[in-house]
This record gives sequence, structure tokens and C-alpha cells, in this order.
Amino acid sequence: MHLLIIGGSDAGISAALRARELDARARITLLLADSYPNYSICGIPYYLSGEVTHWQNLAHRSFNDITALGIQIQINEKAEGIDPAARRVWTRNGTGETRVYSYDKLILATGAVSIRPAIPGMDLAGVFTLRWMEETLALQTFLEQRRPRTALIVGGGYIGVEMAEAFTTKGLEVTVVDHNPTILKTVDRSFGQLLEGHLKEKRVQVVTTISITAIEQKNASTLTVTGTGGFRQEAELVLIVAGARPETALGESIGITTGMRGAMRVNNRMETGVPHVYAAGDCVETWHRLLEKYSYLPLGTTAHKQGRIAGENAIGGNRSFAGSLGTQAVKIFDLVAARTGLSDREAGEAGLSAVTVQTEAWGHKVYYPGANKLYIRITGEPHSGELLGAQLLGSISSEVAKRIDVLATALYHNMTIDQISDLDLSYTPPLGSPWDALQMAARSCQKATSRAE
Repeated sequence: MHLLIIGGSDAGISAALRARELDARARITLLLADSYPNYSICGIPYYLSGEVTHWQNLAHRSFNDITALGIQIQINEKAEGIDPAARRVWTRNGTGETRVYSYDKLILATGAVSIRPAIPGMDLAGVFTLRWMEETLALQTFLEQRRPRTALIVGGGYIGVEMAEAFTTKGLEVTVVDHNPTILKTVDRSFGQLLEGHLKEKRVQVVTTISITAIEQKNASTLTVTGTGGFRQEAELVLIVAGARPETALGESIGITTGMRGAMRVNNRMETGVPHVYAAGDCVETWHRLLEKYSYLPLGTTAHKQGRIAGENAIGGNRSFAGSLGTQAVKIFDLVAARTGLSDREAGEAGLSAVTVQTEAWGHKVYYPGANKLYIRITGEPHSGELLGAQLLGSISSEVAKRIDVLATALYHNMTIDQISDLDLSYTPPLGSPWDALQMAARSCQKATSRAE
């Protein structure tokens, strides 16, 4: 049995490890287009900030850790074509040498690539995109050698706000520009506005409702960035983080159907419809557990789960992907924003009747030192009282990420808003209250949904 996996990030490595767990005799080969297997994309901002001291520390496992398990890794070998009838993949390495690999089962874990907007000047020195290790190391080299003092970030999503913190930590003056009305469009506008205020407190300039139209070279060290509404600003470094698109060229070449955002469509076993070919991770659509339809949710947590399922089924198992709720968290300086399920806007777009209630509570008993405000938005269906989603914003000490996990678990098990009050949650004054902030927020939402009936 030869399992061939194209891609060595979260999904690809998870698939290989699960297949090895289940079959000690299977031959497993990973093909990597670069030389960085199993590196944490999510950790990149913390390496560039200096908080992670060496780029090699971003590896979940070293090359030797993986190969010690009997998994063969072929680095710098780009897959260029697939013959599904003959079950063969042909590749080309950095020197132009070609190879052909046969397989019994194939997993496509090709991930996603940075979106490069059609902005004149994208190829100028000092302009970067950021997703993979090669891009990371190129940016780090620029920071070390050129020592820029100013940075402009195009895109106010997760990577954009994380990099705003990273650059500020390194002493740069930072501007974040986004075409949306507020940054971090994955949360509601009220939270986006609170986060903008926090960034400004940290001396990050935030400019919204602006689209960048050109980047020009002003002099040897400075770029001029222009945009709609008369926007014009100079910077020594420009980072374009306008999102990612699924890398699906190989899959499309063999007839794999694509759907949301051009991602490959798979069933709940991660099968593509092409015999003996599976796919997982940021290159595929994700089944949304609440909406009961496909979406595109390129998250590390989802990639790990999908890869594990693809690896198990490719080796002869029978496991299904349970679907995603889009549970996410992001740290921005002293605050953490998190979400799960649907926002009020997303519920409306899905044709669902929804009520969203925003409440404030203390992260722990106020008499204990260090209590901070926790902002909670809970979205529910007014007739059934069904929980549809939630968003949290608060300090790191408020355990925002763990609290959103409670609500994600409630969503997974189809709990109503009222049932959240019945949960037996822990309490001690330095960490919470007898009625947790989530339960107090749920009661407020329950009252609103009852009135809405």
C-alpha cells in the first residue's frame, strides 16, 4: 500500500501521521514544494515580532521526527501533474529534474496561496505577501537588513491585525488600511470598532473604507501608497494580506469539482469523486455544521481534522468529518476577539430569523484585583430559542478563547440558549463568578428572543 500525499502543512502531516498510526506497514510519501514540513503558519507573526526566537521553533515536528516514523519526505519537489487512470504523479525539483511516483491512494493537501490584488507596484522591493515560510524569511531578512521605520498593512483581517502588533513590537510605526467599514469583518461592527480603538491606543493608525489603487517607488527606501478617497501615505514596508485562495490547479486538472471560493468539493469522508483521490485542508470546501451546506473556512483546526480523516480513510478506515462551526480566536495586543457559529449578519444572509444581544460582564469577581470587562454577543433564533452563534471580546485574563469553546461545544450539541444556564461551569473568584459571564449573557439573550416571539 503506497499512500502519496501532496502537501506537508497541517492537513498533509495530519493525514500521514494518522495513516501511520493505523498501518505500520504502509509506505507513506509526502511531496513538498518547499523545504518546510509541518510549520505553523499561525505562528508566523510571533516569529516576526521576535517573541518566537527562531523560525525553526515554528515546526510542530522536525524533519527527523517525521521521517523517524517511516514517513518519507521529498522536499523542494513540486507536483506538476496527475494521471488518475494510471495512478501516477509527476514532479519537478529545483534543478529541473523530473520524477514519477505511483500511488495506491492520493491525498491532495495543497493548501492556499496569498491573494495578490491587481495593484500596480505589487512587485516592488519592500512589498510583501505573507503565508508560507519562504515569504516569512524574505520579510525577516528585509526587517534585519533594511531596518524600516514605517509599515503599511493592506488588510485588516486576522493576519493584518496580528502583524500590526508584531511590527509595533519591533518599533515600527504602523498603519492598517482596509476596504471594509471596520477591521476584522468576521466579527460584528461594534466589536470591530472596539478593536480599532484598542489599536489606536497602541499607536496603530487605522484607515477603513479605503481601497488601495497603486504602490509607487518614491526613493531608494520609501514607497508611496495611494487609494480611493484621496488616500496617500508613504511607508518603507508594505504588507499585502488581502486573504487567501485555495490552491486547486492539480485537482481541477483531473476533474475534481470546485465550489465555494473555487475550493475543491469533497464528501464527509474527504473523497473528491475521482477514484482513489482524497483532499483536505485549505484547498477544500468545509461542511458547515450549523448551516448544513458547504462554506470555505481555511482554519488550522479544520485542516488538522480533515487531514486526519483523509489519512484514516485512505488507509481503509471509515470516518466522517463532523463539520465546522468556524470557531476562531485572535489576540490583538491586550485583547482577544473570538467567535463561533453565525453572526447576526450571517444568519440573515442564510435566511434565518435571528436576534443578537450584546452584554457586558466582568471576567471574574470584581472585588478580586485585575477584573476586566468582557463583551459578549449571543445570536439566537427567536422562536425556538436555538443558539446560532456568539462573539466575545475581552482581555487575555478573561479567558476569551476558552469561553468561546464552551459556546462552540453548546452549538455542536444543538443546545438552546436557555440550556446554557444549566451548564455546570467552574467558579473561583480570581477566574469567574457563580453565574459565569456566558450564562448571564445567555439569560439576557433568552429574554430578548422570548419577547421577539
